[in-house]
Amino acid sequence: MSEPWPLIVAILALLVLLALGIFVAVRVGRGRGRHATPKRPARSTFRQSGDEEVAPPKKRVAIIINPTKFDDVSSAKALVTRTVAGHDDWDEPLILETTAEDPGVGQTRAALAEGVDLVCAVGGDGTVRAVAHALTGTSTPMGLIPAGTGNLLGRNLGLPLGIIGGLDVALTGRNRHIDVGWVTLDPDREQSSTEELDPDHDGPTEPDVGADDEHGSAAAPNQHAFLVMAGVGLDASIMHGTTEEAKARIGWGAYVATGAKNLLGARFATRLRIDGGEPIAHTARTVVVGNCGRLQGGITLMPDAEVDDGVLDVVAITPKGIVGWAGVAIHVLAKRGQNHPKLDRYRCQSILVSLDEPQMVEVDGDVIGEAKRVRFEVRPKSLIVRTDPEAKPRSVTIPLD
Repeated sequence: MSEPWPLIVAILALLVLLALGIFVAVRVGRGRGRHATPKRPARSTFRQSGDEEVAPPKKRVAIIINPTKFDDVSSAKALVTRTVAGHDDWDEPLILETTAEDPGVGQTRAALAEGVDLVCAVGGDGTVRAVAHALTGTSTPMGLIPAGTGNLLGRNLGLPLGIIGGLDVALTGRNRHIDVGWVTLDPDREQSSTEELDPDHDGPTEPDVGADDEHGSAAAPNQHAFLVMAGVGLDASIMHGTTEEAKARIGWGAYVATGAKNLLGARFATRLRIDGGEPIAHTARTVVVGNCGRLQGGITLMPDAEVDDGVLDVVAITPKGIVGWAGVAIHVLAKRGQNHPKLDRYRCQSILVSLDEPQMVEVDGDVIGEAKRVRFEVRPKSLIVRTDPEAKPRSVTIPLD
């Protein structure tokens, strides 16, 4: 009778590639826009005159739209305008397009300067992240109109995926304050380009954002917001190594192919300092920090993560070899929240990741560079998002036990 082990290894390998493909591919989303509308008076300036009651002006929404997500962006804009017109208390929308140079931050700040009541991001995860970056710390809510492949924040919040449904929730829904994660690359870099970094220094405790709450958050060039997940190591390397040509040809399968090439690559030495505590040494393949834990396809990487719990969830994934990766994949797919021998979990408000060698870093699917020290921290309930109070996160159970 032949040995069953080669067959078992083959099955496990397929599980690993499937899990890796879903895990990475769904996390990839994606200037000044045009704005020629005069700024309208504040609603508070409208008062009653004698016995005559003057109606307040209609509210106004800004639409920050990524034109690359539509075959016909003019038709998408027309649909947006018609949908908004169906709500009597909303004026004609201010529509601004993102560009390759500015994926949404500048357009959002321009919209805030116009005095809009709501800013909606129409695009993928990258567009949502850029709009949220500018809105963090302000009193202006954000609406989510998913038009990308991942749409992970919207999925975690249980929001509709189409333009009409998304706009209806944005215009009529309730405000929900959610957390925003911030990543700082090499936080001590600005101190001195030649100075030896102090391995015990954890840098400032707050991201340098929110300097102007009425016109959008300001942040240092090495600081980046994230709403879903950020990572150091393998997942960032896969996103960096997948070409646009491959994505256009085979879709998210391109990430599986790149992942297969990198899956058994070398691990890296890292030290994790949780909330300023003593460093915890790991030899990891990737470190992922999450603001919310659900991925596309019903996969939950971080079962305890909530978007408004004031903490970040961290997983350090440390497998070696195909069998180690298979064990991690089964553990994640089965939604087991406890630690695994090759997967360690932490919860914190800040974490400093120190590396012996620079590693790629990504936020919500966008690669932002390499670093030897990466600080992640949370700003609790600093972003207002319009939600449907009856909505539930999209998730399914995959019974593997």
